[in-house]
Amino acid sequence: MLYYSLIFLLVAIVAGILGFAGIAGTAAWIAKVLFVVFLVMFVIALVTHTRRRG
Repeated sequence: MLYYSLIFLLVAIVAGILGFAGIAGTAAWIAKVLFVVFLVMFVIALVTHTRRRG
């Protein structure tokens, strides 16, 4: 998931440099959403892992 977030961020940067504002904004929004989903899943994995060990 983090990989896809970085890919969309790269697409947003390239589109922004080339002047495609609509595509850049959409790709940046998707990258943000995927990153937040990754963070939530990471925190859930940490919490469940510590519960199993403790």
